[in-house]
Amino acid sequence: MTFTKWLDTFTTEKGLDLEQVFTVAGPSGENHIPLGCVLDAIKQAPAHEQVAIKSKIVQIDFRNGDVCHFFKHLAGALAL
Repeated sequence: MTFTKWLDTFTTEKGLDLEQVFTVAGPSGENHIPLGCVLDAIKQAPAHEQVAIKSKIVQIDFRNGDVCHFFKHLAGALAL
């Protein structure tokens, strides 16, 4: 299974709302980034980063954590 397919399946099975908006600080100030944009950026990341991201998501999920906290952290890297 490709990483993209895996990520799509994971978000669907968890019932995550792609329209959920994360508010993060960036150099220009407050940014509002939807989960869907974060996932699109993850899908375009280099393969070695995708491996690390998948590993972290699996760890969080295994411990019944909220993966949206991790996605919000990743949204911070997209903030302008």
